[in-house]
Amino acid sequence: MRKPIRRAAVIGAGVMGSGIAAHLANAGVEVLLIDIVPPNLKDDESKQRAARDRFAASGLDKAIKARPAAFYQKDRARLVSIGNVADDLEKLRSVDLVVEAIIEQLEPKRALFEKLEAVIGSDCVVASNTSGLRIADMMKGRSESFRRRFLVMHFFNPVRYMKLLELVAGPDTAPETLEHVRRFGEDALGKGVVFGKDTPNFIGNRIGVHAMLTGIHLMLEDGLAPEDVDAITGEPLGHPKSASFRTADLVGVDTLVHVAANCHASLVNDEDRKVFEVPSYIGAMVEKKLLGDKTKGGFYKKGKDGAVQTLDPKTLEYRARGGDKAIRSVCKEISGIEDVRERLRKLVADQSKAGQFAWKVLSRSLAYSARRIGEITDDVTAIDDAMKWGYNWDLGPFETWDALGFDAVVDRMKKDGVSLPASIDKMRATGAKSFYTRDGRVFDLVKNEYTKRTVDPRTATLTVLRQGAAPVLKNDGAEAWDLGGGVLGLTFKTKANSIDPDVIQMIHDSVARAEADFRALVIANQGEHFCVGANLFLVVSAAMQKEWDQIRSLVQGFQLACQRMKYARVPVVAAPYGMAIGGGLEVCLGAGAVQAAAETYAGLVEVGVGLIPGGGGNMNLLWRAFEGVPDGAAVDPYALVTQVFKNIVMVRVATSAEEAKAFGYFRREAGVTFDRARLLSDARSRAIGLAESGWHPPAPRAHVLPGASGIATVQMMIGTLVDAGQASAHDAKIGSKLAEVLCGGRGGGAHEVTEEHMLELEREAFVSLCGEAKTQERMQFMLTNNKPLRN
Repeated sequence: MRKPIRRAAVIGAGVMGSGIAAHLANAGVEVLLIDIVPPNLKDDESKQRAARDRFAASGLDKAIKARPAAFYQKDRARLVSIGNVADDLEKLRSVDLVVEAIIEQLEPKRALFEKLEAVIGSDCVVASNTSGLRIADMMKGRSESFRRRFLVMHFFNPVRYMKLLELVAGPDTAPETLEHVRRFGEDALGKGVVFGKDTPNFIGNRIGVHAMLTGIHLMLEDGLAPEDVDAITGEPLGHPKSASFRTADLVGVDTLVHVAANCHASLVNDEDRKVFEVPSYIGAMVEKKLLGDKTKGGFYKKGKDGAVQTLDPKTLEYRARGGDKAIRSVCKEISGIEDVRERLRKLVADQSKAGQFAWKVLSRSLAYSARRIGEITDDVTAIDDAMKWGYNWDLGPFETWDALGFDAVVDRMKKDGVSLPASIDKMRATGAKSFYTRDGRVFDLVKNEYTKRTVDPRTATLTVLRQGAAPVLKNDGAEAWDLGGGVLGLTFKTKANSIDPDVIQMIHDSVARAEADFRALVIANQGEHFCVGANLFLVVSAAMQKEWDQIRSLVQGFQLACQRMKYARVPVVAAPYGMAIGGGLEVCLGAGAVQAAAETYAGLVEVGVGLIPGGGGNMNLLWRAFEGVPDGAAVDPYALVTQVFKNIVMVRVATSAEEAKAFGYFRREAGVTFDRARLLSDARSRAIGLAESGWHPPAPRAHVLPGASGIATVQMMIGTLVDAGQASAHDAKIGSKLAEVLCGGRGGGAHEVTEEHMLELEREAFVSLCGEAKTQERMQFMLTNNKPLRN
């Protein structure tokens, strides 16, 4: 039985090494981040520890300042200490895992592993983050014990955000080592693990770079522009908006060239080796340091006027963005199709330039993926998962093949002369019509038969967990299903899971039904975001028609729905992910408990549209702040009010679930799920656990608040901002309304302020602001432009 990984060392403090160290710290692992001593130090510097640790210190500092953030919360950086290889290898005696992320050259790695073997413990696992060097070559000269504890852990950048972790065992890697690291990768780091074979660039980059370079070569052959290729190979193809060239700018043109060059040099027997030969103009870009975002220019750059310009492949000069209007028109229409499978079918059936180019790229990529089975992996699922988790494709190659129809794709490829492996013909001869079946099987191209697909039960979807043929409750905006185990699952069905009267009514109804027939309620939404807040169109429409009673009724209904959850006789668990902003966060504040995806972005953002929170968010956020104050302790309520005021008026959005805890949006005991695919299972388990451990609703609370003096002080602070030009007069009006609510009204300092009074203050302030012309302008601007107006 292996001991858990509590302490780790990362050697190499570059972009990947520091990112790996940060994410290990995110998972609560103590990390020693070390790098080489900087060469050519002056004599006095060579004796200074800070100078000798400079590379590691720089790597950690960059990780702390990284945008997007590498750490879930900056305090996590305290788990990372720094050092250097010359002075600190002895510290590795007590670590459980060493991850090597140094220069991608064989001899330096071999020399490092020789030094490591002399100091690490007998049960310490050693992993390399290499993407191109063979394990057998790196392990030359190492003992059997070292080789048994060695493997490749290939993370994708940025480490925090990319789910894929490729694990590659060497010929001597012990099965228990591989299993130990798999469990750590999945359970502690929240990664999606795929097992690859020891081949250049493993799975994700082998398939992904092939697809990307296929598009680039075909662009040059067909006379298309980079903008055309990105229009086709992005959303229409079920790939990220960044598509091909924009993705290269994001990851670095030099990185793309490095991976491609490694493939071209190593894959001497690959039938598509020439695809990995980077076009000369891209090599010239690297020479000219046109490397993408990190050098402020690559395939695209922003001009002095802020307009995006495109690098012309022929002249290597930037020009105004252009491309084929017909291609853009077709791609825009197809991108609007919500179902990705239908989108793909529409695209490859299109007979214009867009459809023809898409099919050429896609067919070659699918065929190449099929030809790699047996070489880079034996499992089609591994390739599909690698492309979804490492390249953010909506569907992997074989899932795409199924979406287009197995036989139809084979027939069209054969007609076009696309080379297919014999395994595809053998599969067809069995009568198989797809790689995946509805009964949970997947076709094994090596064994030429269907096998049961291994699925982690913790990743069960709503579709899998739902019991019965119909929902327990349903209206136009939401529905509630039996999720088994005595748990009722409420799911919003509105656009972006926004809150409207139907959703509000279903919250009331679901709590009542859960209290009567279930033991817990989970709010488990689907889609890109948990909830983006209230349906702003309904609010602005009512405001324009001066339907104040309608707005007041809507707000009161939402307030009471959140109160209903808070005081439910059964535990209500909210499971936020993605955006949980405005009313979405108010739902979480009202729920009895939260199980959040690590990548949850939470905040009360109503000020951006000229309003204040209207679902009890002001009160519940302030009450949260009071929760940390022991009974009888002397505390200045104004200090708590001021912090909550700043969080709301400055539209402070937490960029992770851990940061949401630090901001007071989630309680400290809120659960955090690193892998969003397990969020529903974790939330359901949390709800059952609360129900089984003696759940009781809290008692209503009341607090003495700052009242009139607090309002006056906040207004003085607002006035200073207005005088300095940092806030508008309308900002001041919104801030004053917010201050009146948070201070409990003018009489809030004379007596305890009840929840009912706080909600009344909030409701009237919200309705009052809806009547302001400038607030209506802000709401309309947001609806039209999807960004805030400062007026």
